[in-house]
Amino acid sequence: KLFIKDLHFDEVPVRIYLPRVPSASKRRGVVFFHGGCGMFGSIRSHERICRYIARSSDSVVVSVGYRLSPEHEYPAQTLDCLIATVHFLKTAENYGVDPDRIIVCGDSVGGTFAATICQELINRRDIPKIRAQVLIYPFLQALNFNLPSYQKNAFIAFLSRERTVHFILKYLKKDCSMKEAILAGSHVPESMNLKSRKWINPDLIPEIFKLGYKPPLPTSFLPQVHEETKELFETRLSPLLAEDAVVRHLPDTCIITCEYDVLRDDGLLYKKRLEDNNVKVTWYHVEEGFHCALAFFGYGIFSFPSSSKMVNNTVNFIK
Repeated sequence: KLFIKDLHFDEVPVRIYLPRVPSASKRRGVVFFHGGCGMFGSIRSHERICRYIARSSDSVVVSVGYRLSPEHEYPAQTLDCLIATVHFLKTAENYGVDPDRIIVCGDSVGGTFAATICQELINRRDIPKIRAQVLIYPFLQALNFNLPSYQKNAFIAFLSRERTVHFILKYLKKDCSMKEAILAGSHVPESMNLKSRKWINPDLIPEIFKLGYKPPLPTSFLPQVHEETKELFETRLSPLLAEDAVVRHLPDTCIITCEYDVLRDDGLLYKKRLEDNNVKVTWYHVEEGFHCALAFFGYGIFSFPSSSKMVNNTVNFIK
């Protein structure tokens, strides 16, 4: 049902999935960024997902094979995703796509890239506007690793609280011995804590998601750790820190969160921020879902009901 081609968009490898059935009008396009902490995953690892989205939503899907860390230093990953997206926005009609109906989509760090790209492109006048973004259990902030979802799911398989910070440090090619200090929040200066409190704060999370939550003990600020990890405060890594002037111009958004995921509250906080800025948000919460569940989609008996739920929610939103 699909033509599948491997191409390069301005030197960035992509795989494009084009429905074979002719279409009376131009189709919508979906730019997909795979998850994997910026260090794992590939076009191949998300092949089943992209095929299914292309077939089920009758869309042209472009899967981006961005360069991986640590071989390629941050922010090469974000830049590759940005370059591929801009190229597609400019050339969409060559693939039978309506340039005004292009959606960016990603899971985990792919969701981070999607959120970042929407923020970075809002002021571009030379290319069509992104129509919508789909963020599947995205990572959106590197300030507070003590939110209720981090406490509740601290030891969950695939992405524990400790591994989250370990992977971030690895991704940025930083010394992993700083992990404990960052988990405690010692990398955040008081001025930044005060500023970000209106966006990253357990008080902003609905009560139903805070059962058993215990506020962490105060910790002392470590200037040397802050100096070493300044990238954590960039909106490319922490899109939740974008100013309201940026957030209010973001496109329609679909956020998918999972109950058994340390990153659940990142999604909930971004949902609130977008809604507070009058951005239209569609939210799906997968009760039995967990981080990485999407990667099991399409593997028969090894697949999970939550995997199908997430992909079908994505397709429904795209349609």
